[in-house]
Amino acid sequence: MNHEEENELFNRLEADMGAVSGAEVVDLSKVRSARAGSADSHTDPTADRWTDSGTDGSADSDDEESGDSVARPVPVDSPALPSPGVTTYKRRPILPSWLTSKPGFVSTVQRATGNALYATAYHGIRTPWYALQLGLLAPRGTVRLIRGTNQWAWDAEGAPLRAYEVRMENTAEYLKLSRQRDGRVRLRVLVATVALVFGTVFALTMYVMAPGWLAVFASAAVLVAGFWGAPQDQPVIGPAVLKTELQKLTGPIVLRALDNIGNAKLSAAIKKGGDMNGMRFTAEITRDGPGYRADLDLPWGVTPEDIMEARKPLASGLRRKVGCVWPSPDPTEHEGRLILWVGDKPMNETTKPAWPLLKSGTVDLFQPVVFGNDQRMGDVTVTLMFASVVVGSIPRMGKTFLMRLFLLIAALDPRAELYAFDFKGTGDFGALEPVAHRYRAGDDDEDILYVLESLRELREELRRRAKVIRALPRSRCPESKVTSDLANDKALKLHPIVAAFDECQVPFEHDKYGAEIEEICTDLGKRGPALGIVTLFGTQRPDAKSLPTGISSNAVLRFCLKVMGQPANDMVLGTSMYKAGYRATMFSRSDRGICWMAGEGDDPRIVASAFVDAVGAETVVARARKMREDYGNITGHAIGEQPEAGEATFDLLADILRVVAADEEKVWNEKVATRLASLRPEVYSGWKAETVAKNLRPHGITALDVWGTSDRGKGTTRRGIARADITKAITERDGNRSAD
Repeated sequence: MNHEEENELFNRLEADMGAVSGAEVVDLSKVRSARAGSADSHTDPTADRWTDSGTDGSADSDDEESGDSVARPVPVDSPALPSPGVTTYKRRPILPSWLTSKPGFVSTVQRATGNALYATAYHGIRTPWYALQLGLLAPRGTVRLIRGTNQWAWDAEGAPLRAYEVRMENTAEYLKLSRQRDGRVRLRVLVATVALVFGTVFALTMYVMAPGWLAVFASAAVLVAGFWGAPQDQPVIGPAVLKTELQKLTGPIVLRALDNIGNAKLSAAIKKGGDMNGMRFTAEITRDGPGYRADLDLPWGVTPEDIMEARKPLASGLRRKVGCVWPSPDPTEHEGRLILWVGDKPMNETTKPAWPLLKSGTVDLFQPVVFGNDQRMGDVTVTLMFASVVVGSIPRMGKTFLMRLFLLIAALDPRAELYAFDFKGTGDFGALEPVAHRYRAGDDDEDILYVLESLRELREELRRRAKVIRALPRSRCPESKVTSDLANDKALKLHPIVAAFDECQVPFEHDKYGAEIEEICTDLGKRGPALGIVTLFGTQRPDAKSLPTGISSNAVLRFCLKVMGQPANDMVLGTSMYKAGYRATMFSRSDRGICWMAGEGDDPRIVASAFVDAVGAETVVARARKMREDYGNITGHAIGEQPEAGEATFDLLADILRVVAADEEKVWNEKVATRLASLRPEVYSGWKAETVAKNLRPHGITALDVWGTSDRGKGTTRRGIARADITKAITERDGNRSAD
């Protein structure tokens, strides 16, 4: 224990003793001895890590007897606790980030080159006007030049000082200044005379030998005189590119902004000096692409998510648009490290690089592929294989364009088989027809039936692939899933399959085929990724009805463009994402194509998807078609083939009427599931009582308590349906169709 702690201990001890009436005087030497013994006890690693501020056991007992509370415990660190001995070294980059990053280098060069070219054009077109103005100002400049030269030659700047010495009658100082003036005047008059003579000789020489050059020099002299004669507050040639009032990001500005977001811990740490609470900048603020980057440790207990929730007040403190301010965690550091990136312009106003695959290149769907850019305009990749994909947003925010981009990526892998279904019916996927195995645009009954028949094909393909994978030796398929090597083997037919459903709420809510479509899509979403089948679902109405829980909960990759509320946000990105600060509600209507991406990496991130219009999509597809022709993979719709027609009369309600006799008024759901599985095992295999109830809800039929007898002959009540409700639902449905 050091002297300060010892003094503090005895001060408290004397105060406590004085507060107790009739307290005895304590011998300080005994107290010191007892205290030394207590300190020795703490050298034992097994000793208690906490000690009270009393002196010994007797003192504690006296306090207890007198009814006074024991002093507050003080934490004591064990001196035997070793230091971890771990030191982290982080090397700063040799070259600036804008020089090592292609987007940063391009943006810097473009900005400098653009300003230079603009300034050249700006001043070039005004050159005649500049020459006229300078010519008019040349006489004034000449007078100024003569007057200034005269004052310089006769040492006019020293005249006030010499006059002052005369008034003060300082003879010695005046004589010293006079001698200094005489020396200056002699030298300056000599220099002026030589310059005048040399200039005259040079002019006469040029007049005789090169009169043309004399005119050039004379014109230059006139322009220089014009510059000399221009008013200082109104120059003839002004700047072509005016600097904006955008502030350079500095530490005080960052702290000012953080102090004003309303976080009590942050404000307290900033007021107390940062380091006292663990808050500090871990590196200098630097340029990072088209913006600034600040790395700092937040106060203890504050996380980057707390800052991400307050982007608008943070942007206000930084005096930037909210689209310029992007706080995020650092996945390579601890949970209190914040990366604050502040752009020069909002993300939606920054020119994005062209998509690298727009004009050339192929794709391996098992490898990451560039599909967009982050806030710094750096490339962002996505790996579509082994994942189901969900894309959600309100209308007109770029959802369909993003899904079409994923299909274009898949088209550039010549092994892939594409299923493109556009239930909006506007033909946004039309550019993919030359390479699509199955394609449909529309929401009529025949369109939905086409999709259902295609999905039945996929379900059979899913089962076939499972058998193939199961039969392969472990040496070739150690993880029991499709790999790139297996996809290359044409004999196995394990090529990638990508199926996209835009406005997927349309088929899921179809009264006749919706239940089966949902069941197949759910199965594909759960088992398909391991077997090389990727499903993409896009909807502008992300709720439990439009995006069934069985699909949304099993999606790995999630892309959420602008949505209007927390339920839709969490339906797309995942439960509690809104609370964690990943809020797609913060996007504005002008943030088209900008989304939160979750599932690729540890944390969600902001991505602006590459923009490929319909004309660009057709160019990519033409290249993909040529690649597929060379590979031998033009099938299905691309060559005019249609899916094999299934039972067009398939109907869940009708099937229930077939398995429930007319004399059965009510029947248990579990019995209905068993009978349906016997009727159509390819459709209803695996259905349970809950499955029956769930698929009947869209038809307005709810489960009832039904009395019945089990197989053991025991009477009991279980959940079931009334046959009359099935009949009524069919009658209403057919009546509505007739009216339509």
